[in-house]
Amino acid sequence: MQIHEFLCNQFEKCPDAIAIQDWDATPWSYHKEWSAAKAGADLLALAGVQRGDRVLMVTENCATLCAFIYACSLIGAWAVPVNARQTEAELNRIIDHATPNVALFFSSVSPDAKTHGTRMNARDVNGAWGTVMMAELGASDPASDPDVAVMLYTTGTTGTPKGVMLTHSNLVYAGQTSADTRGMTPSDTVYGALPMTHVFGLASMLMAATFAGATIRLEARFAAVKLYEALTSGVTILPAVPQMHALLMQYTSEQGIDSIVGGPLRYVSSGAAPLDPVWKRKAEAFYGIALQNGYGMTETSAGVCTTKSLIGDPDISVGPPLKGVEIRIDEGAEGGGNGIGEVLTRGPHIMLGYFRNDDATDKALDKDGWMHTGDLGKIDDHGLLHILGRSKELIIRGGFNIYPPEVEAAINDHQAVIQSAVIGRRTATGDEEVLAFVQVPTLDAVTTEDLHTFSAARLSGYKRPSQIILTLTLPAAPTGKLLKHKLLDTFADQLA
Repeated sequence: MQIHEFLCNQFEKCPDAIAIQDWDATPWSYHKEWSAAKAGADLLALAGVQRGDRVLMVTENCATLCAFIYACSLIGAWAVPVNARQTEAELNRIIDHATPNVALFFSSVSPDAKTHGTRMNARDVNGAWGTVMMAELGASDPASDPDVAVMLYTTGTTGTPKGVMLTHSNLVYAGQTSADTRGMTPSDTVYGALPMTHVFGLASMLMAATFAGATIRLEARFAAVKLYEALTSGVTILPAVPQMHALLMQYTSEQGIDSIVGGPLRYVSSGAAPLDPVWKRKAEAFYGIALQNGYGMTETSAGVCTTKSLIGDPDISVGPPLKGVEIRIDEGAEGGGNGIGEVLTRGPHIMLGYFRNDDATDKALDKDGWMHTGDLGKIDDHGLLHILGRSKELIIRGGFNIYPPEVEAAINDHQAVIQSAVIGRRTATGDEEVLAFVQVPTLDAVTTEDLHTFSAARLSGYKRPSQIILTLTLPAAPTGKLLKHKLLDTFADQLA
């Protein structure tokens, strides 16, 4: 099955139903989206795009992006969506690696995309999709595997971009499974602030909603006030990352709003970072429904595990594996032992590999099909997976293993803290010290001394931060996922 068949099926069943409420509130029916996808496919074919060619899409969330992702599927090309907020240097690295035949710049939704398009001498093209800018970059260079639907660039923890090849089979599986897990129906409205240039938004939002015939309410850029308005005006499903939840609750607290209990929201999830129990209880009290947790990565088409918790359940695992997915723990990894080790997974969710990077592919995927995630975890007696953090982020201090999420959970328990990020730093003695970067609403909301005292009551001596940095913002990806590899450079002038 090809991903455009999701859209075609809904067009045939319910052409007048609303597929997308665009970022500017324009409604797109399934008929309109299907027409735009077919017109986009014609445009790309006329530009010389062939099966296996890459089509770069420099964008933020919009209905036109959805149409062109399906347009690529219609002609067998690879969609390569990238966030328009990248720098020129970052974008050029992707272009050099992906060698796209055509680049599209979604100038109507993103001034940054327009800037990139102008720099690359792209021209306006108009059609059923609206207006985009297009640059024809070179001769066709089709890849050998025609089953790839989308290639997403990920930096992981290293900062080095890699092209993750996701097949039609991967995304069909992800869309169906995400929709089934959430019990999605055509009457649902999904909040669409997660960027579709990342796998969480692409698979768990676009693919799932299109498969189910639901409506997506798109946002080009996240804003807490817009999310609050959406949750009080029809949104029933909220896929999000912890930062989105934290900023929403900060905003509503400032407005004197304690909760949205009784609204239309029926399913809310959190992903991309471990969950701490205090924050989970706070979120459930605010939403009035259970907060579901999950685990996945770009290389696994978003999903590996997800919970089906009832409200008030103290469990902070990421749940059991999804249907058809296998997981196991390799205790031989650094920081492993006593049931803890690297999380391995295999099944229909696993990527084809990294584009033009056989070495990285071979390190990630072994001969038996297991994906080595680089995450440390454990499986409890109920078969539920618990994520302890990235193996590369494990802190070893005085011979003791320190898992950053545990330290973050202790700090996040303070009422003045929005969120925190904890990393280790090598000292002159060869040991590691614990550094905590703490996001607060105002710099006078709490002192570092207060947080040191607060965390000391909750953490063993070797786990306590050597230094705490207060900040109004933390470096994050467009998804809201914290970018820990940027912390040392970002706050270099504040570190002792």
